Amino acid sequence: MNQFLWGMLAMAALVAALLFLRLWRTGGDRLFVFFAAAFAIFALNWIGLGVSNPDYETLHYSYLLRLGAFVLIIVGIVDKNRRVRDARDARP
Repeated sequence: MNQFLWGMLAMAALVAALLFLRLWRTGGDRLFVFFAAAFAIFALNWIGLGVSNPDYETLHYSYLLRLGAFVLIIVGIVDKNRRVRDARDARP
């Protein structure tokens, strides 16, 4: 049952990544690229758990992948806020 649920999570994360890439192409905002990369990492994490031994879920490697994805989201948000503030400061 766990493999089935991990497969569903991986599919949902890949769909979210593709949607964020589409938003990036239409809007051009870099924040969407960071979110797409983070959700792609989430998908890789769930795929890795689905094809490996279920006992490996508690190992630190899966947590490191998730940590990397969350760091990407935080970096994207900080980048977005800095660009908005820099654009406001550049106005005459």
